[in-house]
Amino acid sequence: MDLNERLLRQIEFSDTLDGLKTVLRRNLIMDGSRRENSAEHSWHMSVMSMFLMEYAPDGVDQCHVMKMMLIHDVVEIDADDTFCYDTKGYEDKAEREQAAADRIFGLLPEDQERGMRALWDEFEACETLDARFANSLDRFQVLLQNMQTGGGTWSLYNIPKSRVLVRMGQVQQGAPKLWPVVLEMLDRAVRQGMLVDDTSEADR
Repeated sequence: MDLNERLLRQIEFSDTLDGLKTVLRRNLIMDGSRRENSAEHSWHMSVMSMFLMEYAPDGVDQCHVMKMMLIHDVVEIDADDTFCYDTKGYEDKAEREQAAADRIFGLLPEDQERGMRALWDEFEACETLDARFANSLDRFQVLLQNMQTGGGTWSLYNIPKSRVLVRMGQVQQGAPKLWPVVLEMLDRAVRQGMLVDDTSEADR
């Protein structure tokens, strides 16, 4: 079979994508039996965007959000997953991920590289309506995981409520209809001993 250069580049990109299945995140899957991998996370978020669209602000493009969800963590094939509460890891996260994006998306034919890279850049910049909603679901999915696993990473890494509130703040901006649900869940997590409440009365 004579494969042309375009198809060879597409196959190389496809083969490279398989590496996302081996990237382990800190978060546990819902039954608490093991850590989630980044490919599973991306799939979960994409499906969530289908059935949670009713909580999106007016004007959000569902198909566009799904595309961002599916490729937003592709760079972790090279850069690995950086735990969201790892301040040391965040010092060079952007640099590592930009280099990974250059290499991985660069495997594609030029026209497809531009399209895929634009989606990733948009998600990272978090400036458009679609990107803000996508980032909100990225936070919301982890909240649900931690609630289902008895505190999950909050308990494992002693993350207090104040830090979770900062992390979840994106939901207030990108999916405001879900924000009251976030606050109720965090209050419940405190009551059930899954989360330490270090916020002052003025912050509550």
